[in-house]
This record gives sequence, structure tokens and C-alpha cells, in this order.
Amino acid sequence: MELRWELMIESINPLLKGAVITLELTAGAVAMGIVIGLFMALMRLSGSRVVRGFAIAYIDFFRGTPLLVQILMVYFAVPQLLGFQIPDNYQFVAGIVAMGLNSGAYIAEIFRAGIQSIDRGQGEAARSLGMGQTQAMRYVILPQAFKRVIPPLGNEFIALLKDSSLVSIIALQDLMYTGKLIVSRTYQPFVIYMEVALIYLVMTLILSRFVSYTERRFGKSDNR
Repeated sequence: MELRWELMIESINPLLKGAVITLELTAGAVAMGIVIGLFMALMRLSGSRVVRGFAIAYIDFFRGTPLLVQILMVYFAVPQLLGFQIPDNYQFVAGIVAMGLNSGAYIAEIFRAGIQSIDRGQGEAARSLGMGQTQAMRYVILPQAFKRVIPPLGNEFIALLKDSSLVSIIALQDLMYTGKLIVSRTYQPFVIYMEVALIYLVMTLILSRFVSYTERRFGKSDNR
């Protein structure tokens, strides 16, 4: 079958609309993952065995099972478990929840490593100034740890952007699913999937440059 390269131009608008949904999905999952990851990291470092055990179980489960399975569980199993019918717009919500829960487990380990990399003397100095443990963590340790975790956080966001293609399994019309629809209509998989790959590449490169810029800005502020 002859390759129809002109389809790249004809299909750019629907693919870009799918790319917008992909970015929205990733942004929502990243925001959710940061919140969950920070809390899980603090729980992982807690002195309570119960709290620490819960955090370890959460992290091990979501890091040890495939994201695809987690998406299917959130989309199909959760409504069945809670006894409600799947609404029309549930694909987007399920995608964000599944990706956010998965990302939270990885971000928790990133934050934990960042917090533990801060010298213990920082916390002791803060407490000697009259700060409590919570205040020392909030105002002294976490700001320093955040600067150190920017590179691994950036890598996690880029990986999550690419992994978002898995939500096409629940018929969410993101970039990947839109590409599949066009392929099923045009029978030009090489041309369309090449275009899909290029759009993903552009998005990841832009995000990489933004992470590098943010890292340099924080590095300059530390040197002043």
C-alpha cells in the first residue's frame, strides 16, 4: 500500500486536540502525584510503624504493578466495587486518578531521598532556634530538598507524559487514541503513528528544556 504523506497535514488538527487532552491528563496526574508523593514520603519517614507500614504498602503496590492494570482497575473495578454505573466522562477522571496514584508512589521515593539527603544538622539547628519538628520540616528541610529533587521529578513527569498513552485502552480520546482512530479509517499506520511519535517527542523535549531551565534558576539562587 502506498504511503500517503499528505495525511500528516490532514490529521494534524485532531491529533493536536488529542495532544491537548494528553497534556491536561498529565498535568492533573502530576499535581495529584506531587501531593500524594509528599504525604507518602513524610509517612514513610514517620516514627510510627503503622503509618510507615501503610506508606510502604502503598508504594510497593503501585510501583510493583503495571500502570495498565491500575487504569483498568480504576475504570472498571472501582465502579463495580462502589456500585455505580460508569458515567460518560469517567474516562478522563479515571485516567487522572490511576496515573496520579501511580506517580505518587514514585514521587514519594523521590521526595524521601531528597529529604534524607539534607544534613541532619539543618533540622537540629532549626529546632535549636525554637522551631518544632513540623516547622523545621516545612521551612528548612523541604525547601532545600525540593531543589535537589527537581531533576528526578522532571524525569518522572516526562515518563508520565509518555505513559499517558496507556489510557487509550479505556477509549479516552488522547493523542494515542486519536491516532488509532485515524489509522482505522485511513489504513496508514506508519504515517499516522510517525506523526503521533513526533508530537510526543516535541512535548517531551519542551518539558525537558523547562526542567533544565528550572534547575538552572534554582542553582543560581543557591549561589547568590
